[in-house]
Amino acid sequence: MLTAITGINWGDEGKGRMVDLISREYDIVCRYQGGNNAGHTVVNERGKFVLNLLPSGILRPEVTCVMGNGMVIDLAHLAHEIESLREKGIVIDPDHLKISNRATICMPYHVQQDKLEEERLGAAKFGSTLRGIAYVYGDKYMKKTLRMGDLLHLEEVKDRFKTIVEWKSLTLTSIYGCDPLSFDELYAWLQKYAEIFKPYICDIGEFLGKADDEGKKILFEAQLGALRDVDYGIYPMTTSSNVIGAYAPIGAGLPGRKLDKSIGIMKAYSSCVGEGPFAAEQAMTEEEKDKLREVGHEYGAATGRPRRVGPIDIVASRYGVACQGADELALTLLDVLDYMDRVPVVTHY
Repeated sequence: MLTAITGINWGDEGKGRMVDLISREYDIVCRYQGGNNAGHTVVNERGKFVLNLLPSGILRPEVTCVMGNGMVIDLAHLAHEIESLREKGIVIDPDHLKISNRATICMPYHVQQDKLEEERLGAAKFGSTLRGIAYVYGDKYMKKTLRMGDLLHLEEVKDRFKTIVEWKSLTLTSIYGCDPLSFDELYAWLQKYAEIFKPYICDIGEFLGKADDEGKKILFEAQLGALRDVDYGIYPMTTSSNVIGAYAPIGAGLPGRKLDKSIGIMKAYSSCVGEGPFAAEQAMTEEEKDKLREVGHEYGAATGRPRRVGPIDIVASRYGVACQGADELALTLLDVLDYMDRVPVVTHY
């Protein structure tokens, strides 16, 4: 059985906590897109956890977690995230976590370029999380990245990686006036993390296909929401990947299979991080928005930035439900609105 947990709006709907809750009924939990720009906060009997790259099912020892081919992975961030969880008593090993050999590696220069471009844009910036996501996805589609499977045989891709570094150096020096990149430093960075992650890397398509054939229950976890999808969201103020549920089997490693169920997550009011159209915020005064932000603790889990907030937006939500093909909906954080005498709702614009 293939089920997707997806966001109906701009993200921050509570997908992580829902995955943690539902994952007890599943054998496998799989992230299928995005990178460490995600911020999934989970509070359970073991404490509070903020997950950026790892699937939210990682907190349950009986669940196998998968990082699919549609993801972009910052190796240093992943190593730190794993170590942070281990310090809190979470067991993470190759039996518990599997990484697709086709997932793309996010290099330090992708993060560097992200920051430089936001600075260059100034007031016209996108409101990036500064994690390098747009630039690693862009390079992926120009065939100028390495994949996790390349860590298994770095020597064989060394020459190709050298041409990639030379090309990226030209970009950074010519456009931003930076110093040239050091191939030796970047190659050493790859070697360091190759030793850490080699045991986790495998053919995820084969693993998931066998699991599905055996009748195991697989849960796909999305990052962000429908309105941030690169094709169906508020382009260009979107993320750089497809977050909609229909992409889940593709980004996970099962391109020939279809979802059995799509569960859409939305919350009782609207929030988003970053720039772009957000009509709901116009339906509240600044004082009302400040109050809602504080009561709802609306600050980005990945960045700490204050989120833009407003009433629940039925227009945007109806569109999100259609994009996600949601069979079921889960409404979260209704209790945040307890302080209100009347709950505002955006019905049209």
